[in-house]
Amino acid sequence: MHTRQIAVALVVMVLLAGCSGAAPLQPAHDSPTPASVDGFDGTSWNVTVTHVVDGDTVDIRYANGSTDTVRLLGVDTPETPPNTVSPGEFEGIPETNAGRDHLKAWGQRATDVAERELADEQVRLVVDRRADRRGGYGRLLAYIYVDGENFNRQLLANGYARLYDSRFSLRDEFAATEATAREDGVGLWGLDEASLRSPTG
Repeated sequence: MHTRQIAVALVVMVLLAGCSGAAPLQPAHDSPTPASVDGFDGTSWNVTVTHVVDGDTVDIRYANGSTDTVRLLGVDTPETPPNTVSPGEFEGIPETNAGRDHLKAWGQRATDVAERELADEQVRLVVDRRADRRGGYGRLLAYIYVDGENFNRQLLANGYARLYDSRFSLRDEFAATEATAREDGVGLWGLDEASLRSPTG
């Protein structure tokens, strides 16, 4: 009788062990990978961009299916909704109807570029350890890399965005990139002199 109880106990233990061998629990986000890119240390994930909100904000999905909203670190593209364009945030752009219309058009162009380059694409998301992890609206602050290129920096270089001044590792490089774009009149910085003198409406 004692031997039979031991045998039953062993069978129960084997069955329980088999049941507990199911797939392990997934973390809330995929395990991040330490990243050393552009000369700074960060944390990165390969993600899919599921929706482009505007030129500097996207929705993403991690490989495990969890989602997040990302605000591109260090850059600010012009707003596009009516009555939200603020020329005062873009040095040298006048507080006129012409200035607002100019920025609104470039905000739409920035959104179009983000949709063309990022929508439904797998990209590398990199969080900078020197920067805040999340912004004021709870969005993840990060760089996006497409084929090894920093998309945030490309927005600045091509005049789709201004430097959003905060603490992050690439701040000096981003400032120099914006300065070059402004000096060369690239993108939104190319407002012509006649428009600069148009009256406020």
